[in-house]
Amino acid sequence: MNIDLSGKRVIVTGASRGIGRAIAKAFAAEGAHVAICARNEEAIRETGQELEAGAAAVIARPVDVTDTAAVQAFVAEIAQAWGGVDVLVNNAGQGKGGNLDTLTAEDILEHANVLQMGHFRFVQAVVPFMRKQRWGRIIEINALAGTIPTPEGIPSVINRASCIALSRSLGMSLPKDNILVNTLNMGWIDTGQWDRHFREMGPGVSREEFDAMVMKVVPIGRYGRPEDVAGMALFLASEYASFISGASIDIAGGMGGQIAYYPTLKRDFAESIRKRREDAASS
Repeated sequence: MNIDLSGKRVIVTGASRGIGRAIAKAFAAEGAHVAICARNEEAIRETGQELEAGAAAVIARPVDVTDTAAVQAFVAEIAQAWGGVDVLVNNAGQGKGGNLDTLTAEDILEHANVLQMGHFRFVQAVVPFMRKQRWGRIIEINALAGTIPTPEGIPSVINRASCIALSRSLGMSLPKDNILVNTLNMGWIDTGQWDRHFREMGPGVSREEFDAMVMKVVPIGRYGRPEDVAGMALFLASEYASFISGASIDIAGGMGGQIAYYPTLKRDFAESIRKRREDAASS
């Protein structure tokens, strides 16, 4: 199967690192015109320079997805430079933890402004150009926690669920204009955040022990790679996916309801490590 995306005009948000960066590199390798954005100006410039070796053309700009005017200006710049927009990959946003006892309503709203409204702003900005050419693909990058609620991480649970609902709704309303919308829901993708989670365990824990604990809820037995996501994004942007819209696809190595057990698993693991340290100190 030859996925030919040469000449496609692609926007990838949150593309300075992790999943967004991998997706942008994959489209560049296929010869697409790739426009990327993120909040950090230096990081997005560096990523843009990396893409120039393969992409047909590159535009890299610092953009805050909570700024409606900035989003609209970025999309308008791309459409003017390249004559339109073919593909939007809405990747910007990250997880946020917290529960009923630790969060305020404002915490959740701030997270929603990045995720729900950030995704909405970009869709609203690109759709007029896609309608004009009667062709478009919108790929939403979301999280498994938005489809299967967990007992922790309330902002991520409810805001990802809203993003997935938005994607599925648009996937029903936009195909009449030949604009297809689908969502990819991430499981444990290794983009560096698991290094942080490991460090939070403190001394006395090996990385092997930590990874074994995490993998207890992942049937495939490994972390996902950003490239695992990029391949599906390329497929959904291609003509091979011309009859797929409103789909919600989990990229999670077989993990489903197991995700709900992870917070308890992590607490139990942390408690066992604490007791091990105490025993070691008293011996």
